[in-house]
Amino acid sequence: MTALPEEDFNLLFPLDRFYDREELPVPELVAVSPSEIPEPYRTLLCGAHDMTPTLEEFHQDRIRLRVLARWVEGEALWRLVALELQGTGRPVEFGAIVIHLSLFPNDAQEQVLEGQCPLGSILATHHLFHTSDPQAFFCISADATINDALKLTGNHKLYGRRNYLRTKEGVVLADILEILPLEATTSE
Repeated sequence: MTALPEEDFNLLFPLDRFYDREELPVPELVAVSPSEIPEPYRTLLCGAHDMTPTLEEFHQDRIRLRVLARWVEGEALWRLVALELQGTGRPVEFGAIVIHLSLFPNDAQEQVLEGQCPLGSILATHHLFHTSDPQAFFCISADATINDALKLTGNHKLYGRRNYLRTKEGVVLADILEILPLEATTSE
């Protein structure tokens, strides 16, 4: 795990591609080390764990997926998403993800393409072995896109991570940028 990214590492990927498509300026972001991340963000973000089950355990509720934007490019599905608590609909994560579909069995691919279930839940349901490999952590200034997805208003500094989900051979299944809202820091 890299606490601070290398100079040529694109910390905003894949979120920057969604902003480029909409011709929006990318939000201000600063790389941080795990020690600079306050609790409970640090516990939720810093570790080799999937976000979906981590947030479900933290909030004691199931997570559902809300797809904000998507497109398929070659063998990859690009999605901009919010993860929400099933019971209340409250967003607990905003994210951008590139999912490499060819690495999934056909039934799992179909479920990913349906966009009804978080990737973490699909991986668990299909017993697809993978590892979570956080690459970097950051503090980001929430803009209108992030605020809308997370149902926030005003100016906020939020924390997030760049994460790879990898096969047992180390091949990247998904490249993910995950941002947690302020509300995610209060357990239900």
